[in-house]
Amino acid sequence: MAISCSDFEFIRKLLRQRSALLLEPGKEYLVESRLEPLVHQEGLRSLQHLVEALQADPTCVLHQKVVEAMTISETSFFRDAGAFDVLKAVALPGLLMRRTSERSLRIWCAACSSGQEPYSIALLIREDFPLLATWNLQFIASDISGALLARAREGRYTQLEINRGMPTTLLEKYFAKRGGEWQVRPDVRRMVEFWEHNLAEAWPALPPMDLIFMRNVLIYFDVTVKKDILARIRRVLRPDGYLFLGGAETTINLDGLFEPLPADRAVCFRLR
Repeated sequence: MAISCSDFEFIRKLLRQRSALLLEPGKEYLVESRLEPLVHQEGLRSLQHLVEALQADPTCVLHQKVVEAMTISETSFFRDAGAFDVLKAVALPGLLMRRTSERSLRIWCAACSSGQEPYSIALLIREDFPLLATWNLQFIASDISGALLARAREGRYTQLEINRGMPTTLLEKYFAKRGGEWQVRPDVRRMVEFWEHNLAEAWPALPPMDLIFMRNVLIYFDVTVKKDILARIRRVLRPDGYLFLGGAETTINLDGLFEPLPADRAVCFRLR
């Protein structure tokens, strides 16, 4: 189901306006693979008819469905082990020491997709920082896609998804078999509050955060949007908090008020 040049340009502009996603020329194959299931789901005959439906009604819910289909991100449990090593060895021990009098910790996991990342963080906390069970822990996870958030709240994953990063010991301890799927235990699911949120639009009123995970998100935005998002993060992140980005992302040449945490491969940043 090939897409025409004009229809591809329309989708590119729609994504830029609705989500600030920068879709580069030459990504026609990505649009085709991501939107073909939506075409069939909506009972349309082709991508051309999908675009015609979008053009006919700029306010229809179909626009949001296109954005959600195009912003599905790659995710897995404990993705990029280096980030979790830094979280376990540096960030959380430092915060526990500095927050002893408050006994309060706030975490935000942005662009959480179907929930593997926030649940990985939650399981690390359960396993290695049991003291936090007695603290006031507020853990927010957000994503632009309502459909993905519904999956995340359910915490149900296929065997293939489980095979991508979930250790057997944690699977047996924190998941229950539900038919052909595995579901995160209710007490772990209750640790995370899932919000629908578009990073490119106005941000909700967030409390000051100790930890922010925004990994593998900035790579999809242009420089202007990246700078704007980092500036917003500065207003939300506590002065001694930590920002985790993806392995291919950085604040260098974007926001001089951040500095990388010394590590073999910088994935964690803090305010200067």
